[in-house]
Amino acid sequence: MKRTHLPLNALRVFDAAARHLSFTRAADELAVTPAAVGQQIRALEDVLGVVLFRRTPKGLELTEEAVAGLEALRTGFLHFEDAVQRMQAGQSSHVYTIAAPREFFATWLAPRLAAFRRDHPEVRFNMVSAEDADFTEANLDLAVRWTDGPGNLEGVPLGEPGQVEVGQGCWIAWPGDPAPQGEAAGVDAVPVTVTDAGQAMAAAVAGMGKARVPALLAQSWIEVGRITQHGPLIECRQGYWLVAPTPQWRQKKVKSLVAFLTGG
Repeated sequence: MKRTHLPLNALRVFDAAARHLSFTRAADELAVTPAAVGQQIRALEDVLGVVLFRRTPKGLELTEEAVAGLEALRTGFLHFEDAVQRMQAGQSSHVYTIAAPREFFATWLAPRLAAFRRDHPEVRFNMVSAEDADFTEANLDLAVRWTDGPGNLEGVPLGEPGQVEVGQGCWIAWPGDPAPQGEAAGVDAVPVTVTDAGQAMAAAVAGMGKARVPALLAQSWIEVGRITQHGPLIECRQGYWLVAPTPQWRQKKVKSLVAFLTGG
């Protein structure tokens, strides 16, 4: 019989009934009805073309055919259990590989990972600075990206999307706000251009000008008075998203960290 055609559920029912020699006790173990156990056994007998149980005045007895396959079946289930435990061990690993923008890691993510590790001292973090790193190639568990949504990945937003204006003077441009004076003004109209929002904030603190930066990123600097916010929150479509492919999203360790970071 081909592996794809193996009646695994019926075999599991057979194993329980063979151990208990009782459809009723097997049903209790499997949380089904005795009738359901009987149906599975009859269906398995039809597939195999053999009789597995005899009813006697003393109760159920296994046939010779059933006894002949039972040891190999139970060995197979032990291998299944071992395989599942190995897969779960991989998913419950305490090593996290996370891609995040450097400025976001420094100002928002690092303090929270430190707090998570205080509660879980066994965990280890491997940080990747390329937020757009390929999940498979970099073996990532999670990534933080400045985007308008998770795209084809699973994801949750970190905080509310929006930007704030910090600093004073001429505009500072960065890839998330490459034309702060408008597209028509041209590149030469912006005297300072940096590579990320963290550099934009540092430039503003140094007195090089003003910039529109993610509110979530600037929050900690504003709270300690390192930088000053000018004006209200500026709405925008983009925000920081915590993303991962669906298989990673299902992992227990990923769920645990996501819940901590999002307050869930």
